[in-house]
Amino acid sequence: MSILAWIVLGLIAGFIGSKLVNKTGEGVFLDIVLGIVGAVVGGWVFSMFGAHGVTGVNLYSLIVAVIGAVLVLVVYHAVRGGRARA
Repeated sequence: MSILAWIVLGLIAGFIGSKLVNKTGEGVFLDIVLGIVGAVVGGWVFSMFGAHGVTGVNLYSLIVAVIGAVLVLVVYHAVRGGRARA
């Protein structure tokens, strides 16, 4: 997949994942980053269970990326929420 395809898939997956996890987006840049990381994590998790990971810009890959983004966001909020704020 091209870089532009990863960014588009990451933005969509990150946005949907953010809406599912905490009802608000994290911001465009963080949504893209978390979505791309989520796509990688989702692909890895799915491949561990014998399924295909992200295969391109299609509905299956979007579902894989959203599931991965939700996993990444849950961990992100657990880590970010656990620190003391100045």
